[in-house]
Amino acid sequence: MIVNDDGPSLRATVATACRILAAKGLVEGILGHVSARVAEDELVVRCRGEDERGLALSDPGDVWRVDLDGRPVDLPTGFSAPKELPIHTELMRARPDVGAVVHAHPPAALLCGLAQPPPRPVFGAFNIPALRLAVDGVPVYPRSVLITRRDLAAEMLDAMGDRPVCILLGHGITVAAQTVEQATVLAVNLNVLLAVSVELARLGAQPPELDARDLAELPDLGSAFNDRFVWQAMAAELEAGLLRPSL
Repeated sequence: MIVNDDGPSLRATVATACRILAAKGLVEGILGHVSARVAEDELVVRCRGEDERGLALSDPGDVWRVDLDGRPVDLPTGFSAPKELPIHTELMRARPDVGAVVHAHPPAALLCGLAQPPPRPVFGAFNIPALRLAVDGVPVYPRSVLITRRDLAAEMLDAMGDRPVCILLGHGITVAAQTVEQATVLAVNLNVLLAVSVELARLGAQPPELDARDLAELPDLGSAFNDRFVWQAMAAELEAGLLRPSL
């Protein structure tokens, strides 16, 4: 089971992830949340307080601990966990490989889900992790509802299967990974794939899928490159006020 060490650094990472998602255009205002498992049956998650300022201004004081049934562990008076907490808790309950969850509302996911241009593997070295998502397939949860109950989260899990990503029709995305950094980078890469798919549909273009020979040539650059370095770069750009949407 993937368990993260709770503490100030983890809560700062969750807050930074929220700010990165906002700067990259995957969330807007107060909608969206990030979590990390810190015990078999507990997680820290971006909550909302009486002085809520939006995800773009998240700080560690917005991140609090609850259990998988939504009961507060250290949640102070005036703060509440997300209404869609079951997205996080049911993923962690069902999948021990999941240590972190991102739920976001990128416009590209909305358009891709509704217009249904399939995210196809049509590009290569431009973004190899995004390509891999297309090759393996991006599942869609076909209901446009707030996932506020365990039974609705179970439906999402059925649609998602063992995949790390899922489009929520008319809603947004769910992304699961071992760490907050991995989940955030994966969400950004998924957004690139969906944005390319939407733009190709807008242009009326139907390019062929990537040649198998080219696909075979593309390396697995490893988690240090795909996750750690990309996270570090985004966090540094965020701190410098330079982080922008990819497309």
